[in-house]
Amino acid sequence: MEFAESLKEFSAAVGAGDGKRLGALFTEDGVYHDTFYGEFTGPGAIADMLENYFWRDAEDFRWDMRHPVSDGRNGYAEWTFSYTTKMPENKGTRVVFEGMSRFELRDGKFARYGEVFDGGIALSQLGFVPERMAKVLKRWADEKRALPRAAEHLNR
Repeated sequence: MEFAESLKEFSAAVGAGDGKRLGALFTEDGVYHDTFYGEFTGPGAIADMLENYFWRDAEDFRWDMRHPVSDGRNGYAEWTFSYTTKMPENKGTRVVFEGMSRFELRDGKFARYGEVFDGGIALSQLGFVPERMAKVLKRWADEKRALPRAAEHLNR
């Protein structure tokens, strides 16, 4: 499957809440790194993430991938993502934000998925109070600072 077609299948699986379908797009050791929920490894764990995390907390997902590019080993796409939250404190709120996805590709499947977006935009739409937003944003910043590739930037 070509990269652009794989992205359409990826978005359709998320929108349908079909974890098995999403997991099937990944290699056996494939990793899905979600900004909110963390890392999930392997098709079964990725299926569980979609069905029991995404769809537990939200519904009516829409993920529009645009401008896909790939060199056969890596792929990138710009996107708009939206959902309606089911969390009790803000149930029914429609959330929309934009970002970029990074994929590592192997044997026609996704070996790794990651994303970049301004999580503060999503959290503000969910009505997080400033203190709660600060706590989450600090955790995300600490995770970025702990990455091996950040060391040269931090140790100057």
